[in-house]
Amino acid sequence: MTVAATDRTGTLTEGRMTVEQLVTPTAAHTLTGEGYAPEGSVSDGYGDREDLLRLARDLVLCNDADLVRDTEGSWEPVGDPMEAALVAAAYRCGLDPEVRSRYPRWAEIPFDALRRRMTTVHTTPNGTALVVCKGAPEAVLGDPALLRDARDRIAQFAAEADRLAHDGHRVLAVADSEQPTCPPVDQLEQGLRRVGLVALMDPLRQNAHAVARSFADAGIRLILITGDHPATAAAIAARLDLPGEVVHGDQLDADGIPLDVRVFARARPEQKLDIVRALQDHGPVVAMTGDGVNDAPALHRADIGVAMGRGGTEVARQAAALVLADDNLATVTAAVEEGRRIYANLRRFLRYALSGGLAEVLVMPVGPFAGLAVPLLPAQILWIDMLTHGLPGVALRAEPTDRDAMRAPPRAPDEAMLGAGLARRIALTGSMIAAVSLAAALRAYESGRPWQTVLFAVLGFAQLGVALAVRAERADGASRNPLLGVAVALSLALQAAAVLAPPLHELLGTTWLSPTELLACASFAAVPGLLLYGARQVTGRRSPASGPSAAAAACPPARCWEQATRRTP
Repeated sequence: MTVAATDRTGTLTEGRMTVEQLVTPTAAHTLTGEGYAPEGSVSDGYGDREDLLRLARDLVLCNDADLVRDTEGSWEPVGDPMEAALVAAAYRCGLDPEVRSRYPRWAEIPFDALRRRMTTVHTTPNGTALVVCKGAPEAVLGDPALLRDARDRIAQFAAEADRLAHDGHRVLAVADSEQPTCPPVDQLEQGLRRVGLVALMDPLRQNAHAVARSFADAGIRLILITGDHPATAAAIAARLDLPGEVVHGDQLDADGIPLDVRVFARARPEQKLDIVRALQDHGPVVAMTGDGVNDAPALHRADIGVAMGRGGTEVARQAAALVLADDNLATVTAAVEEGRRIYANLRRFLRYALSGGLAEVLVMPVGPFAGLAVPLLPAQILWIDMLTHGLPGVALRAEPTDRDAMRAPPRAPDEAMLGAGLARRIALTGSMIAAVSLAAALRAYESGRPWQTVLFAVLGFAQLGVALAVRAERADGASRNPLLGVAVALSLALQAAAVLAPPLHELLGTTWLSPTELLACASFAAVPGLLLYGARQVTGRRSPASGPSAAAAACPPARCWEQATRRTP
């Protein structure tokens, strides 16, 4: 994954919408309360109480959500969480719960992402028609035909809406009109009066900033795509340290999709899809997270669609490739870390296994040219392979995440398994093992000692030493993989037994070596592992990794992103 595009609600935030302020033409009221419970308090705001109740009534009528008690007695939303929060706020204002039965709805213009507002028509107890409209401030206050209030009063409301949005609130505007009869459908949203503003807050998750930082450290671009007001999106982006300007959805229609932007506001569902498609066309592997029906097209299109399991809609879950059971974006970070650990361990095993195999392949043809007629017997080769590729090979898969795995850019999607210099390191390691083994055998040959057994012992010991040298660099305070140490120790014991235990001499064609000779074999065999370990330490000291600045110093962000997002046509 090279780009993580995320919605705000329910992913970066807790998904618990709460109304914090209600603004009427005469006052601003602050609300308190827990969750979706209708119990709470409202400050009087020194305004007209009737204005507040009128706003509360409209919030319940122009609304498709409701509140119910679960088996434990807690209040839970039925329908959209934001609309349920409006219902809870209305009841906290002291509204009669039977208001919907006294104002039955008989017509509506449903909300859609293009209009950004919803309108309903109700019959009042007096038999007149009540038209209620709620939506985004610019969709309600910015439509000159919708409101008949004085322009200066509308401008005052719009300025207040902007102030609330800059504070990070999601803001709704409400207007209504009571008329003797219901107007024609094409005139429903005309001649209304402003009723008030609603400021909702969906608090950021406590770990949201840490998640954004972990994505940045890992070289993954976090992009916020939301339907919120640009000021609200900018406030959220500031808390997450997302740099750059905020692009309004309307700008995308006129100017196209800029690929260097990190925050998109007032984005419609089809625009979310276009953003994901545009990113993919230029290389990145895109993950899209979301929970709503409007996120489904983008979730389906993304390389990795990530839906919220608890708070997400069924449509979003079906469209996604991955479902987060805990609705926590930090789980994606953990998944990235686990993916990098698995991939690194695959490459670690390949380096270990292929370098050992290469050493055996080199020893067999080179040995005769050096005077060693038959370097190894078939049984000896099989024994070495069984010990080295068996327990240590299995244990290598349990190696922990490398110390700097989450502080490096993603690998290029078209990078081969043996790419990024791995093939070269395999060749070098295998050549070192072969050279050391042949050197020990020649020394034994010149001394009149059993050189074939010496070659067999050194070749096996050297491969096991490489297994320890290529293990993961653990982070400070992290524990090592105990399985690898146990597996190598057991394999070393079996390799020593192959030259010390008489029953194995006949099976493998080996001869007995004295403890001194066995120690000399171990000394020769330790050379490749020590050289590899020393090289890693020197390389680590020359390019220390100390957080995101180290990754940035090694590779500038723009260039890193370009290099890490190459995609094969």
